Amino acid sequence: MMRSGLRKQRLAAFIQAVWDEGSVEAADDYIAEAYTLHHDPGDPWHGQTLDRAGFKDRVRQSRAAFPDQRFATQGLLADGDSVVMTWLWRGTHAADLPGYPATGQTIHMSGATVYMFDADDRLTGHWQITDRLGVYQQLQRGRQEASPAS
Repeated sequence: MMRSGLRKQRLAAFIQAVWDEGSVEAADDYIAEAYTLHHDPGDPWHGQTLDRAGFKDRVRQSRAAFPDQRFATQGLLADGDSVVMTWLWRGTHAADLPGYPATGQTIHMSGATVYMFDADDRLTGHWQITDRLGVYQQLQRGRQEASPAS
């Protein structure tokens, strides 16, 4: 199998195990010693380089409000040492976020992420664009619907 095909398979397995199923310890099989969030505006870890323990903490914290989150991969494109994943995401807002008490509503988001790999086919970081504004609009609507009318 070509290296790009292997990396696409590894990325798909990583997304399923770590982000969809919440198997945080599985990150050890996929993440390099250092993982950099090159571009991810709105992510609390934007611009940071994390070790594996830091990456796992990020996953735990990110999944806490949406424990049933799932990514639906729309496409995987490989170029050099990178694989681009376009995706749709959904999750139930089951726990509080700062300023947004849990609503129980399903939130949707879309995005594209460029994942970088090292020579050992481990993930070294990402560059991502997402519709976070759409997420906050959905959270705001949920907060308004949960509040009693004045």
